[in-house]
Amino acid sequence: MNVGRQENSTRDVVRVLPWKTGDGKECLLRSDVAGGTLSRLADDMEVVQLGIGEKVLVHAHALLSNPRATEPEMRYLARQLTECLGDALRVADSRGARLGIDTDEDDEDDGGEGPELPAEAFG
Repeated sequence: MNVGRQENSTRDVVRVLPWKTGDGKECLLRSDVAGGTLSRLADDMEVVQLGIGEKVLVHAHALLSNPRATEPEMRYLARQLTECLGDALRVADSRGARLGIDTDEDDEDDGGEGPELPAEAFG
């Protein structure tokens, strides 16, 4: 996604906001002003979302180390982790785009290399 460009010495920026529309589509803010009211609100929301992610992660570690954790608890945890990961990725994409980092690279070019977990990690 190429969201920033130079135009006649003013910077016209499209920012991915840290929330979605009611039907799940990205919300975008197009502005030539950094630090406007909506931009500051988005910054604050990103901080809140990342803070919630940290708390869910702490809870995940505790629940995963509990051998008596129930299936409904684990499913709820998986939903919460999925939501937090989505928020964190949206924040990372938005911040990367504002730094001029191309976030639309094809992730399949890594030749299948990447972190691998042993089967024991999945129970």
